[in-house]
Amino acid sequence: MTDTLIMPADCETMAEVRAGVDATDRALIELLDRRFGYMRAAARIKQDRASVRDEARKAKVISAAVADAAARGLPTDAIGEIWDRLVEASIAYEFDEWDRQRA
Repeated sequence: MTDTLIMPADCETMAEVRAGVDATDRALIELLDRRFGYMRAAARIKQDRASVRDEARKAKVISAAVADAAARGLPTDAIGEIWDRLVEASIAYEFDEWDRQRA
């Protein structure tokens, strides 16, 4: 196995593909850690618990992800479902953080 990330178009073996997928998964977790950090910040900043859920913002975030997916030729239905779940998980986490920070 190689230590250098090989881009998908350059992969010649399943070992290279799997190494790339594993590295990408680690990078996604790092990005999710940052995203949830923003949820902690939002919980700290928002003074009203009711403002945690913002349906207009949720729709805008999902729409932007779907549009970006479409521009990249990715499956928009799947991306929409993933982002809906991501945003719902983020909202739940922010509620938990809002409560924890004020306990």
